[in-house]
Amino acid sequence: MVASAILLSALPPGLRDPLIEEYNSIVRNYMERRWSPSELSGGKFCEIVYTIIDGYASGTFPGTPKKPRDFVTACKALESRVSSPRSFQILIPRLLPGLYEIRNNRGVGHAGGDVNPNQMDATIVLSLASWVMAELIRVFHKMPIVEAQRAVDSLVERRLPIVWTEGETRRVLQPGMKLKDQIMLLIGSSSSAAKVTDLFSWTEYGNRAHFNKTLRTLHRGRFIELNERAGTATMLPPGADYVTALTQRQS
Repeated sequence: MVASAILLSALPPGLRDPLIEEYNSIVRNYMERRWSPSELSGGKFCEIVYTIIDGYASGTFPGTPKKPRDFVTACKALESRVSSPRSFQILIPRLLPGLYEIRNNRGVGHAGGDVNPNQMDATIVLSLASWVMAELIRVFHKMPIVEAQRAVDSLVERRLPIVWTEGETRRVLQPGMKLKDQIMLLIGSSSSAAKVTDLFSWTEYGNRAHFNKTLRTLHRGRFIELNERAGTATMLPPGADYVTALTQRQS
């Protein structure tokens, strides 16, 4: 997987690093079911993306994000930048105001009979932010959208409080936990495919045959995608749901 610094190398660190940090914040809060508007981070994300697109159109990127006085009007002005890619000229400038509005003005002042909008708001924030990130990477790195989405997935750093990380080493802090759950937590804490040899080392499990059998069981259950030829294990959506539920039970 291409490193984030290469994927977004056209951007100055003062824009690239906050962009990735804010996107990771959105993903982490969603995974941890922290849906309140104050934790969505969509507002800051929008301001950074606006700064990037405006800088792309003008030919000069500022060193840090800027907040327009009138965000909607500023985004509308981007539509006149005919030299920009279509997504930078039309699609993203029209998405950002809605995303910005969700962050700033939802979840407050609702009548008692209303359904709390925070969970569905968080879902749309995550979806839109992921699409925008994939489009930024696609344009800057000139790659197909499918590869761009995989690159976005590789940017995500899942911080699980039950998993300790130091350099290349990870440990589940409850050694008596079932092997299956330890494996799922370790894969879930990885930003990309985990090496099977690393997983075996991190669990410090003594029976390699049983360890491999557990991996294959998780693969058959569609919790992970086990690539035995490459020696890697990747989290699948049902596995991500399992890890979310598991971490909630441990908190």
